[in-house]
Parts: sequence; C-alpha cells; structure tokens
Amino acid sequence: MIEPELLMQLVEFRRERDWEQFHNPKDLAISLSIEASELLEWFQWRTNEDINQQLQSDRRVKLEDELADVAVYLSYLCHDLGVDINKVVQAKMVKNAAKYPVDKVKGRADKYNEYS
Repeated sequence: MIEPELLMQLVEFRRERDWEQFHNPKDLAISLSIEASELLEWFQWRTNEDINQQLQSDRRVKLEDELADVAVYLSYLCHDLGVDINKVVQAKMVKNAAKYPVDKVKGRADKYNEYS
C-alpha cells in the first residue's frame, strides 16, 4: 500500500494548504466514492479490446490519475481514523479464506452464501 514516507508527503501537502478542515471522515469517504466513480468512467461502455487499446495509449495516464486519486483519499481516511490498511487487509484475507474455501469456490463467481 502507500509507503510511510509517501503518506507523510500527502499529510504534509494537505497541512500546508490547510485542507484538514475539509477532510472529516464523512467527506473523505464521499470523496473516495466520487473518485472511484470517476475511475469507473474510464471503463464505461468499453469492451475488453477497447480497454486493452486504451492501456497502450496516452489515455492510460487518465486511468493512473484516477487510481491515484482513489489511493490518496483512502490514505487520508485511514490515516485520520488510525487504521493500518495493511493490517486490516491482511485480517480481511483471513476472513475471506474462511468464507471462500478453495475446494468449494475455485473457478466459481458465486457469493459465499450461494455455493453448496
């Protein structure tokens, strides 16, 4: 995830601009959702072939910018809430492994409560 040095750069960038006043958890979560939606626009109405072509074009930069925006807002939100993203992702993987045992779900897209 975001390296500690980069996170400190983000926090300092925000502090220098006095933007903490706007970055309460609610508004950071809203901004994260908005940026994720902008990321979705990059894929909207495109086939896999279209997407692959765009990945090889100068439009890739727009995708990278949207991914960065999502990562920045998620980083601010985790920082401000005192959440260690690496730790919670690791804990979620343990839960997912229990919900989705390989022998039951390999090659399937069913939700955990739909497979038998």
